[in-house]
Amino acid sequence: MAEPEPGLLLRFQRRFLAARPLLSLPWPELEQNLRAAPDSSLLQDILHQTILHPLCVKYPPSTKYRRCFLTELIKKHESTAAEPLDELYDTLADVLKEEESTQCYKNYLLPTGDWVTLSESTALISGGTTGLVTWDAALHLAGWAGGNPEVFRARTVLELGSGIGFTGIAICKTCQPKTYIFSDCHPRVLSQLGENINLNGFEATWCIQTELQGQEVEAKNCQTPKVIVAELDWGSVTEEQLGGVQADVVIAADVVYDPEIILALIGMLQKLSSSRADRKAPEVFIAFAIRNPDTSHLFQAELDKVGIRWQIIPAHSNSNFLDDVQPNVTILQLFI
Repeated sequence: MAEPEPGLLLRFQRRFLAARPLLSLPWPELEQNLRAAPDSSLLQDILHQTILHPLCVKYPPSTKYRRCFLTELIKKHESTAAEPLDELYDTLADVLKEEESTQCYKNYLLPTGDWVTLSESTALISGGTTGLVTWDAALHLAGWAGGNPEVFRARTVLELGSGIGFTGIAICKTCQPKTYIFSDCHPRVLSQLGENINLNGFEATWCIQTELQGQEVEAKNCQTPKVIVAELDWGSVTEEQLGGVQADVVIAADVVYDPEIILALIGMLQKLSSSRADRKAPEVFIAFAIRNPDTSHLFQAELDKVGIRWQIIPAHSNSNFLDDVQPNVTILQLFI
C-alpha cells in the first residue's frame, strides 16, 4: 500500500469536515489532543466527521484518498495509548473492498458553512481534456471572491472556461450575483458542469453561443441567481453574440497555461471589449497558477501588445478549501 502523502490528514480535515470547533484546530494541536486522549472518543469523533460524515458517505471522495486517510489515521492512533477502535478498522476494511473508479466526489466547506459538492475525474487528463478536475486557481479565485462579495452582488457574471464549476458554484452560494453564466466548449466538460450545478441545488438554463443574445432575463431575486450554461467557443463567437450577454463582471481561472490558449483568450477579451457598445466595460479578473514563468510572461506581454492594462490583485488570506493552493497563484485585474 502506498504511503499517505504528507499533510493528507490536514487537507481532509479542512476540506471534508463539519464545522465544529474541535476539528477546526490546526492538525499539530489536534494530534496532541489525540495523543493525550484517555480513550478513543476523539478518534471516533474524527472518523464520524470525515469518512463517515453523512456528506462523505453520500458523496464519497476517491477510494485511494479514503484508504490513505484511514491508513494515516490508524498510524496516528497506534502511536497513542488509547484502546483500539474497531469501527476505524472496519471502515478501512470496507474501503479496501471497493473498486477504484474513474469518478469521485469532492466536498468543500465554504466559510459561510455551506458546501460545494463536485463530481470530478480521478485523472488529471481525461477524455482529451484537463477540464474535468478542479485546479488551484479556481480555488484561489473562489476564495478571493468570497472575501469580496460586493464585486459580484446583484450583477451579471460571465465565467470563461468554467470547467466543472467550482468557482461559479461557490460564487453563486456566497456572493449573490443576479445572473451567473458558466461557459465552456468541451462536450464532456459541459455535461459534468451541468451535473455539478444540479448537484448543488441550482437549475440551469442551457444555450449555445448563437442564443446568447436572448439570455438577458433577470433573476427573480439575488438570493437565487439565474444560472445559465453556455457552450462558448472563443474563436468562433462573434461580438454581436457577446453583446447580448451584458456582463458586469468577467472571470476565468486556470486558462493561462498554453500559448495557443493565451492568444485565443486575448482575442476573446478584445471581442468582449468591442461588444459592449456604449455600456460600461466589465470588470475582468483572471486567476492562474504560474507553473511556467515564460507562459505567464507571454500572457502579460500579449496584454500589453493589444493595449489591455492590468494589475495584480493583492494576495488574500486562505479560507478552508485553500490549503492545497500553491503560493504562486496570481489574480490579474484587466481593464478592457
